[in-house]
Amino acid sequence: MTEPTSDTHRAGTGKTRLPLHWKIAIGFIAGLLLGMFVHYGVGADAAWVQSLTKYVTQPFATLFLTLIFMLIVPLLFSALVVGVSEMGDIRALGRIGWRTLGYTVVLSGIAVLLGLVLVNVFQPGAGVDPALAQELLTQGAERAQAIVKDSASQPKGLDMLMKIVPDNVIGAASSNASILSLMFFALMFGVGLVMSKPTPAIETLKRGIEGLFEVSMTLIGLVIRLAPYAVFCFMFNLAVLFGWELLVRLGAYVGVVVLALAIHLFVVYSLALKFVGGYSPMAFFKGVQEAMLMAFSTASSNATLPTALRVADEQLRLPRPVSRFVLTVGATANQNGTALFEGVTVIFLAQFFGVDLSLGQQFMVMLVCILGGIGTAGVPSGSLPVVALICAMVGVPPEGIGMVLGVNHFLDMCRTTVNVTGDLGIAAMVSRGERAVPAERLA
Repeated sequence: MTEPTSDTHRAGTGKTRLPLHWKIAIGFIAGLLLGMFVHYGVGADAAWVQSLTKYVTQPFATLFLTLIFMLIVPLLFSALVVGVSEMGDIRALGRIGWRTLGYTVVLSGIAVLLGLVLVNVFQPGAGVDPALAQELLTQGAERAQAIVKDSASQPKGLDMLMKIVPDNVIGAASSNASILSLMFFALMFGVGLVMSKPTPAIETLKRGIEGLFEVSMTLIGLVIRLAPYAVFCFMFNLAVLFGWELLVRLGAYVGVVVLALAIHLFVVYSLALKFVGGYSPMAFFKGVQEAMLMAFSTASSNATLPTALRVADEQLRLPRPVSRFVLTVGATANQNGTALFEGVTVIFLAQFFGVDLSLGQQFMVMLVCILGGIGTAGVPSGSLPVVALICAMVGVPPEGIGMVLGVNHFLDMCRTTVNVTGDLGIAAMVSRGERAVPAERLA
């Protein structure tokens, strides 16, 4: 698969442009080191430091977040609809389609729950000086006040569940607090497309939504090009205030994410393969090594799809019609590693900024992460807009995603490995008892 233009050799220049994730890493390190130098050498109270953060670094970081939020609605709506509609005719697929969907939702739910349990047990973001965290928030006071206002207007308890079904889709799209309602509508819209007769009008509508998704991804790609500079601003602001404490918290966060992903990969998948799929976990992991390495190196489910299809045929020897369907859908819809990452990240940032999330709000985070696993593009950093959205939805200041961006590429490699392995695992589980299914039923 061809790499993005920014990573390729530019004809006629004789130069190879630096990959985006390396640019982000440079921005992360430069912002962190410069912020540390200012924190210990000058002090955050210096007049020029406060002017720099107030008029330069903070406004640019806020602009980056605003551009991300601007594209949230078209991206999530089109991604969810496309992800569901790619499942094909659910009625014709029968138990194959429903089992695939059921395993996807259950494994994503387990992944998010596991992540939430570990991040609440270890609390990697807890213990930060509340005064320093509040000082950081005052730099973006207007944005923070809007987030708090959205959070305060959220329904609680049974009302929260009832409000998932929107009475006004346009109103839900205009409010971060009601974004779960928009995701529910997009999910239902996708199901409606799948169940509708394939008339020319329906096919035109599908192509239009696919076009909206492609345009949204193109615009997200343009905004992400600003990420190295935004990460520098984020990390400078954070390091100026928190010093080495920031680095300690960040290391603990990475450790919790990797631990949760490892448990889900080697424990949850093994149990599911053994007791649901009747498949030997040892034989499975031995067979999918190539796909796991490809996923780790590319950090893209879509780029790993050809390898995963070949591994399913040659190593796992799964029935080709089943593996084709499950793996193709899973490259977009079964992102349970990403869902786990999103849940841990939101709770970590809530702990870091001292935002106390109730069980109801954490349950809402879990629901959005499961749906976000369907609506997240299978490309590097595809979960960034979803993380920013969930933060704003539950009242967690999204300014903190800057430090997450700095370690995002490594975590992206880890969670993509979990995503691709999960796709192959679900294909193995669905294949149990389906080896005699005629290919024309699944074509």
